[in-house]
Amino acid sequence: MSLFNQRGIFLQLLAPSIVNPREAQVSMQLARKELGWDPVNELSTEALVDSAYVTAVSSDGGRSFTIKAVNSDVDGDGDIDSDDKEKLLALAKAYSSIVNP
Repeated sequence: MSLFNQRGIFLQLLAPSIVNPREAQVSMQLARKELGWDPVNELSTEALVDSAYVTAVSSDGGRSFTIKAVNSDVDGDGDIDSDDKEKLLALAKAYSSIVNP
């Protein structure tokens, strides 16, 4: 996130489990940065607010992913539906295919 863009997505590709070496997990945090002021210490502050956490899991090496539940309207259309889930699944698949992030 920067001064010009107050929204961000943090992604992490987790290592496969010992039980299933073809497993891939992508942990996603969607958040908004809020700038503030600490009057006691006279310092500017930054906080992540409105965070949503989602984990996408693949058992076929990242070719397809599943998400148990989506609890946030990530596409901003006013409802939480299959479109939100599809966008997050596409993001997980794209991120898992990046070799050197």
